[in-house]
Amino acid sequence: MSIRSDVWIRKMAEGHRMIEPFEPNQIRENSSGKVISFGTSSYGYDIRCAPEFKIFTNINASVVDPKAFDEQNFVEIENNVCIIPPNSFALARTVEYFRIPRDVLTICLGKSTYARCGIIVNVTPLEPEWEGHVTLEFSNTTPLPAKIYANEGVAQVIFLKADETCSVSYADRDGKYQGQKGVTLPRA
Repeated sequence: MSIRSDVWIRKMAEGHRMIEPFEPNQIRENSSGKVISFGTSSYGYDIRCAPEFKIFTNINASVVDPKAFDEQNFVEIENNVCIIPPNSFALARTVEYFRIPRDVLTICLGKSTYARCGIIVNVTPLEPEWEGHVTLEFSNTTPLPAKIYANEGVAQVIFLKADETCSVSYADRDGKYQGQKGVTLPRA
């Protein structure tokens, strides 16, 4: 396997619709001022968070069960910022829609700007031939409320190209999160 460069990322995004919408440059400012950077980096792509959030709540005093998830465990908001309560959790999705090639696996890591504030961004690997909006998991590990900014960078996707294509892809297995749009909750 080898890590793919910005040239490969541009080629795949523009020619094969791997990332839509695609930002070919690293953006650090917009018309409203400084932003947490997003777009193409040297060996990856900094993804943005869409303005759709699901924040964990415990008003129903239920148990979080990945096999029988209760959607009432979340409060939904649409806003350009999301305030995550202390020691709590929220889900969001990427602005970008991904179509991962059959010979590529991605690893996604949170941006240091958030990590240095005690906000952990988790994303599972994007498997060969998976497509959809990426569901983002934010954990606020601090005793203070934490702010997440929509339409700005939250994590970096690193693309690993295999020497050969996989024998069975995510699409071949008819993966349960294939083609997901919006913030997608756990499915058993």
